Amino acid sequence: MLSLRGGNLLSSLSSRCAVCTGKRSITGFGAGNASDHKIVPVPEARRFVEECLRSVGAKDKHGRQMSELLASADTRGHYSHGMNRIEMYVRDIQQGSTTIDQEPEVEKSTASTALVNGNKCLGPTVGCLSMDLAIQKAKESGVGWVAAHGSNHYGIAGWYAMQASSQGLIGLSFTNTSPLQVPTRGRECVLGTNPIALAAPGKNGDSFVLDMATSTAALGKVEVCQRKGQQIPDGWGVSSNGQQTNDPARVVPDGGLLPLGGIEVSGGYKGYGLAMMVEVFCGVLSGSHFGTGIRKWSGQHDIAANLGQCFIAVDPSCFAPGFEERLQTLMDYLRNMPTADGEDSVLVAGDPERQHLKQVEENGGVSYHDNLITAMAQLASELGVTPIRTKQ
Repeated sequence: MLSLRGGNLLSSLSSRCAVCTGKRSITGFGAGNASDHKIVPVPEARRFVEECLRSVGAKDKHGRQMSELLASADTRGHYSHGMNRIEMYVRDIQQGSTTIDQEPEVEKSTASTALVNGNKCLGPTVGCLSMDLAIQKAKESGVGWVAAHGSNHYGIAGWYAMQASSQGLIGLSFTNTSPLQVPTRGRECVLGTNPIALAAPGKNGDSFVLDMATSTAALGKVEVCQRKGQQIPDGWGVSSNGQQTNDPARVVPDGGLLPLGGIEVSGGYKGYGLAMMVEVFCGVLSGSHFGTGIRKWSGQHDIAANLGQCFIAVDPSCFAPGFEERLQTLMDYLRNMPTADGEDSVLVAGDPERQHLKQVEENGGVSYHDNLITAMAQLASELGVTPIRTKQ
């Protein structure tokens, strides 16, 4: 069985555009040769995820939440957090670190805050309850702030923030993760990639959707470069002595990722500070595991993750009127401003994902690499579910 945990499958998908150059890809795995990709309709992708989880005992509602999350990640171009992750969730259930017979519960609540115990449920199940609660409180009090402990990997942070923005609110979401990031001036992985997401509504369905890690690069990107025998750019990682390296083999498994900004002289301490901010909101505030107390990214399926997460919703109507109009004015200005030499456009956070969504719609589904289709066929055989049916 080809393991998906820790980005191994991601590392084998070499069609990702310019992954070792630092240039951002918009089209993702679908950007490679058509001959090594298959189109899968979104409903079929969701069906497969739900059947996989049902086969290991997950509740139908929890499976639907997971399938919606993973489909959202893939259709938005975040392939590392979509179908690529389903085996990880299955293994966590099989080995008992994720429960299938529990529901998250509210432990403490005020007019604008709440503390949620995830009870080791699937991350999206914990996240949906928590963000729903934050949205409800924001509509009643102006602001809803919910912290959760006892959670699991919850996918792309932006999915939760967008749940709030789709209802006219500003949404924020954060999670701590397994320690993969080395603090500025350090040599040990203490913090995770600790993502930050903010979604805010503009006009006519437009929106600002920021979804970013607080490390310069994802671990999977470093692994891709290692598989290709290519060097990584400055600012991505360090070796075991804490010194910056361009050799991906020295980052994985003995070194670590650098914070957003890279080394100290180029502003890496700011990314380190942002990662710490997320840890305060998530691990420290909620009472979950934090820092090196969180299980390692690979090889510890049998240990409860006990991740901490934070969900915030804000009603902009409680402040100056015209929020959506002003945000739209700002986004339109940025998109239409003169570009730097050699560039064709200035993008706003969320624009690359919108372009990918359009591509998925035109293709009639998500473009998955053959390696992923093969791995999913192996998983289907093991679990006794119908393999993914690709578009003819």
